[in-house]
Amino acid sequence: MPIPKRVEKRLADGLRKFQPIISRARNKDINEADTVRLVTDILYELFGIDKYTQVTSEYAIRGRYVDLAIINPGEEQPSILIEVKSIGTELNDKHVRQAVDYAANQGVEWVILTNGQIWRFYKIVFSQPIERELVDEVNLLELNHRAKRDLERLYPITPEGIKKNALEGKYRQRRVINRFFVAAVIRSERIVNAIQRELRRIEPEAKVTDEELLELIESEVLKREVVEEDQAKEAERAVRRARNRLLRNRKKKVADRQKEEGDS
Repeated sequence: MPIPKRVEKRLADGLRKFQPIISRARNKDINEADTVRLVTDILYELFGIDKYTQVTSEYAIRGRYVDLAIINPGEEQPSILIEVKSIGTELNDKHVRQAVDYAANQGVEWVILTNGQIWRFYKIVFSQPIERELVDEVNLLELNHRAKRDLERLYPITPEGIKKNALEGKYRQRRVINRFFVAAVIRSERIVNAIQRELRRIEPEAKVTDEELLELIESEVLKREVVEEDQAKEAERAVRRARNRLLRNRKKKVADRQKEEGDS
């Protein structure tokens, strides 16, 4: 996602400043309280989030204060909850579980799990049951402050990125740019028909039904995991929903056009 030049400069300068600070903190193995202070400074100086008005450690859910919360100007409810672990802690799913529960309880869609060096961005999916999806994981020590692509990965957490809902855009892109979704598209009726037409163009005598071609794709062309795992089934449903939505929109446009022609 293209980012404004001033934001790009702030991210580059902040990354260059904080990388040696993070390295020293990791070598000293600072405790969780000190890591929270480090994360607060990173939010302020690198990401550009005002730590006096937009970041709070005083947001309580079910009688317990979350480590940090980002609150957009003019709003009372946080847009992002942040769970902080000490910089020497190896992050895992159990660390984010409680923050996800709190976020779901408050209707907050985003959770960050970080130890100051590693930053994980989670999307809360309000389904039954509540689910979380890892949208991105960023290691600040591995980023290059001169690489625009690296800086673009940080942009969604800037005030400018939050305003443009850039995390949601990253989440939506991640949902479709993966092996399960691509496999589901390949197996869709429209693409199977297109492959069948192309085979006949290459060899007019080739005889294969849609069912036979689909079976060949699923059993010999694609890996079993992208066809049979739960993510594959969800991707297939998503492709089907998108296709049905396109068809409904197309029918509506045709109906509206016919109505306009009838009125005229």
